[in-house]
Amino acid sequence: MAIAGAALAAAGCGSASSDGTPAATATTATGASFKVSVPTASFAAKQSLAAKERFVIAVRNAGNRALPNVAVTICNTTCSYKARRGQGTTVQAFSYAIANSANLANASRPIWIVQQAPGPCGYSCRNLGAGAAVTAYSNTWALGRLAPGHTATFVWTVTPVKAGHFVVAWEVAAALSGHNRAVLASGRPARGKLTVNVSTKPPQYVVQPNGRVTMRR
Repeated sequence: MAIAGAALAAAGCGSASSDGTPAATATTATGASFKVSVPTASFAAKQSLAAKERFVIAVRNAGNRALPNVAVTICNTTCSYKARRGQGTTVQAFSYAIANSANLANASRPIWIVQQAPGPCGYSCRNLGAGAAVTAYSNTWALGRLAPGHTATFVWTVTPVKAGHFVVAWEVAAALSGHNRAVLASGRPARGKLTVNVSTKPPQYVVQPNGRVTMRR
């Protein structure tokens, strides 16, 4: 599995609302940041077309104040609100952008199909929708209040449908607006990147001695 430490990320991230306003700009200038750790940030580094995978971000509240509404934004390559077309939240989560066309309503095309998003699996989830934890901010899911010492785990079950080399960026926020900056113990923003190669080769499965079927990496 590819594990990316949030402190090692090179590019900035910030969610954007459905009207194009970056959530990061809604953060007021005063007020302390929320301290978090990211014990898990994982996505298989080597994948095969049509083989189901899990993208997991676990956020632990490392401070002494509750996070009002812990959230994670997923972006293509970088989550910067200044990202050029085809990157950041200019495309849907787990997607890329195709060339512009006069009659094109949506340039996003999936790299991965999201089979199940974070949050309870209700009507939207059962019909391959964005799930119960989706928010009005682009590519952003929230799991509610997070008490000190507790961990919230965001899990996306996805299936790759496009082969190639891709970078998925992510960033944690303490809330969707107001004092929402989530930082690591180092003071750096809680964000990172995971690099993936999706192969056209079909996945290989192995039957283990206990009878369980697993995919060979």
